[in-house]
Amino acid sequence: MTLQNSSPSFLVIRRDNIGDLVCTTPLFRSLRERFPSARICALVNSYNAAVLQGNPDIDEIFSYTKAKHRPSGQSVPRVYFDRVKMLARLRAMRFDYAILATPGFQERSLFLARMIRPRHILGFTDKKNRASRHVDMGVPFAFPPHLHEAEEVFRLLQALGISGEPPVATVHADKTEIGKVQTRLARTGQGAGLTIGIHISARKPSQRWPAECFSALIRSLREQYDARFILFWSPGDENNPLHPGDDGKAEQMMQAIGDEPILAYPTQRLEELIAGLSLCDVVVCSDGGAMHLAAGLGKPILCFFGHSDAAHWYPWGVPYVLLQPESRDVRDISVTEALVGFGELVEKAS
Repeated sequence: MTLQNSSPSFLVIRRDNIGDLVCTTPLFRSLRERFPSARICALVNSYNAAVLQGNPDIDEIFSYTKAKHRPSGQSVPRVYFDRVKMLARLRAMRFDYAILATPGFQERSLFLARMIRPRHILGFTDKKNRASRHVDMGVPFAFPPHLHEAEEVFRLLQALGISGEPPVATVHADKTEIGKVQTRLARTGQGAGLTIGIHISARKPSQRWPAECFSALIRSLREQYDARFILFWSPGDENNPLHPGDDGKAEQMMQAIGDEPILAYPTQRLEELIAGLSLCDVVVCSDGGAMHLAAGLGKPILCFFGHSDAAHWYPWGVPYVLLQPESRDVRDISVTEALVGFGELVEKAS
């Protein structure tokens, strides 16, 4: 398709998790390259909006709060009132295209797009769902997806005359947040070698590598690479039903590690995690949001995959070594295997 307007306006809608949005950044990059004078905006949720902060390919970011993510003291009616106000503003902006940037047909995203009333809606369609008729620039989708998440989303751009390999993912750290991490990191003691990020949290039980394994790996990496470390985790009690955290796991590790040069850095906010990861030379983590953020920051990654689709979710656009046992449980990955994988990663990245 050839666009008659050389300066079209786009609203890219992505409502999903952190990693999903990171894998959508190649789409923004290619839109900007193809239409350098276009107005390109994003509609995301408040949980993942920091992924796009500072992205030069995006003119404006709009975010709404899901009711389950509302801050303390904010009522559910207020959440929905603010959302309606935002949608009214987006409607007034008269977008040429709304892009439903999620692999598969997403009826909720389509509902938001129709509320905004763009000239065209571009998205994946499902012939079994009658609502697909509202997607006037439809791309058929076959489930399960057979490409990487970044490649699947990128397929949508074929309708705009954009094809080829998606570029790398891009995430940008806030300079103020970087300064905070640097100040704390300077107090941990110096290693002459690598700064290694270790992220120990994972949403799925099958992705959680044990504390004692992480501790043993850190001690060995310190000895072999004269490294220093930043230890990342989701703060909180593991028994919290709403927001389980890994404070206990981190404490166990810090006691076992002793006096090694390591910065304990729990991240309550996404901006903190992005800034901390940006200062690492290499990142060790399980499949999840932190892994994709590290990829968006261009970091080599040693990643552990449990019960997840490695072909669809591997780190996009960076050197990586992926370990996934036959059991699909990362607890079956040995420290020795992790050390060998780390050595392979260093060779790849050098």
